Amino acid sequence: MSPVLSKLESGPLPQKLLARYLLLLRLYPVLTKAVTSALLSALGSLLSQIIEKSRKKRGPSKSFDLGGPLRFATYGFLFTGPLSHYFYLYLDQLFPPDVPFSIVKRLLVDRVIIAPAFLLLFFYVMNVLEGKDTSAFMKRIKSSYWPALKMNWKVWTPIQFVNVNYVPNQFRVLFGNLVALFWFAYLASVKK
Repeated sequence: MSPVLSKLESGPLPQKLLARYLLLLRLYPVLTKAVTSALLSALGSLLSQIIEKSRKKRGPSKSFDLGGPLRFATYGFLFTGPLSHYFYLYLDQLFPPDVPFSIVKRLLVDRVIIAPAFLLLFFYVMNVLEGKDTSAFMKRIKSSYWPALKMNWKVWTPIQFVNVNYVPNQFRVLFGNLVALFWFAYLASVKK
């Protein structure tokens, strides 16, 4: 174990948890990021339900939809964690820091190629996990894809600028998942 991990292991609980997480990232990077994505995606979905429920106090009390967090956990585990891991590795190989304008190139690849594709994948996978047919998917794409992509570009572009250029590679998936957690909460709070 490295001296840094040893020092973290001997500290209080948050330090010990960080040490374990860093060790798991080193030993099992894809699995660790997949599990982290699953947990934070499910938590984000649950948090959005809690916020939405608290805003509708006067109506009939509705129990939580556990299907939502399960779908988000599945998507995070199978897609967000692993795909993001490999995308960030590839991005660093494609545009190392010494390549001219690498900061701008990384952001452009993420925003112009990856964001639209990832959003389309999200809509498709959620449609499948919800048990809906192709016509429901096409209807959702026609009504929601472009507005969602524009909002994604507005909100996530500065976040991804920081993420792809300044966050160490092993923490980029975690950083994105943590921001997404608050993003889900925000969406629930402004939902009408």
